Amino acid sequence: MEKKELKLYGMQWYIALGAILIGLLGIFTETFGTDMPNTLIVMFAIGIPLYEIGERIPIWNKYIGGGIVAAFLGTALMVHFKILPEMYATAIDDFTSEVNFLTMFIVVLIAGSVLSLNRKILIKSFIGYIPAILGGLGGAMLLGVLTGLIFGISPSEIILNYVLPVMGGGNGGGAVPLSQIYGDVTGREPEEYYQFAIIILTIANIFAIIFASLLNGLGAKFKGLTGDKKTIIRDKNAAFDTSEESHKAELIDVAGGLVLGLASYGFGLIMSQLVLPEIFGVKIHTLAYMIIFVVILAATGVIPGNLRAGAKRLQSFFSKYLVLIIMVGVGVDLDINELIAALSFQNMIIAIAVVLGAILGSAGIGYLVGFYPIDSAVTAGLCMANRGGSGDLAVLGAADRMDLMAYAQLSSRLGGAIVLIIGSIIFSFLL
Repeated sequence: MEKKELKLYGMQWYIALGAILIGLLGIFTETFGTDMPNTLIVMFAIGIPLYEIGERIPIWNKYIGGGIVAAFLGTALMVHFKILPEMYATAIDDFTSEVNFLTMFIVVLIAGSVLSLNRKILIKSFIGYIPAILGGLGGAMLLGVLTGLIFGISPSEIILNYVLPVMGGGNGGGAVPLSQIYGDVTGREPEEYYQFAIIILTIANIFAIIFASLLNGLGAKFKGLTGDKKTIIRDKNAAFDTSEESHKAELIDVAGGLVLGLASYGFGLIMSQLVLPEIFGVKIHTLAYMIIFVVILAATGVIPGNLRAGAKRLQSFFSKYLVLIIMVGVGVDLDINELIAALSFQNMIIAIAVVLGAILGSAGIGYLVGFYPIDSAVTAGLCMANRGGSGDLAVLGAADRMDLMAYAQLSSRLGGAIVLIIGSIIFSFLL
């Protein structure tokens, strides 16, 4: 039997090693600049070794998230200990957030994953998704409150200071607006609420990533609990649209799929900034509008099969081969000092309880509405209990379910909006 040739990131090992060494030499001599080509070289030079190491560490590679999580946490540690020169850490952060490659990545994944779904299954799954989100929120509250009683913390304090920040859709979409609501209701400084909210959210985000990897392992052992990692609904016909199979996507179709995805994002921008920024006083996120628009396009069947196949092919390339640089980018943004500040025994136990409650609640309700429990738990549960867009990518990467990005974004955006509504009511009654 012929021995399989060792490859790293699709390259023969010696070619990959040469590319990595060139990248590291440029980094540590600070020869590279900070424009896009140089930043991409830096990100791959960091990400590929961390990914390959993480894929080969026993236990870690099966239960903690493997190479994806290793790239995420490894980059964060390189920044924390100043191993990575500050100029490149700043360049990576700017590329991910200011240039906004993070949003570009999410836009491509949403367009491809939604447009390639079977239309009937698509409608069924999105109708049942809001109950699954509410199930996760209810489970997080219940288990969080029960755990808080063990530590002598009142249910109201658990809900206000632990559950709402964790389940609020991340930092910018959750902790920040919740802090503002807190300030408006109480007359106090929003920073009083935010300082603890960001701490508990940070630790919950890490546990959400770990639990995502564990759920992926559970699904591998008990295959009846999960689907094909591309659909969440339990239906023998829940598969990608046959248009993808009947149309082999040419490169021009991929280009068309990209334009279609960007136009859908543009529609979301127009709706969220010009036409209908708020509904009942709650700001609706651009990506939430984009998802609704793409779902309508897919459900009505107005998009030809070649473009659907092109969008799917582009999404597959991004989710399989560019997720590595996204993990490096979000790793740079992880503040290790915040994580250390969160690591008290009480905070960890309560955060774990809230995350577990989100898993159990979303899995249970998801099963009742016809979803696979593991896929419902990952998207409607864990993607509520993380740090928004970057957290969604880390959770889906650890769970090996990048094709479920549209559902993850519904949790972070629409689910986050639901939490803000609930938070404004609870703040008014409990403070």
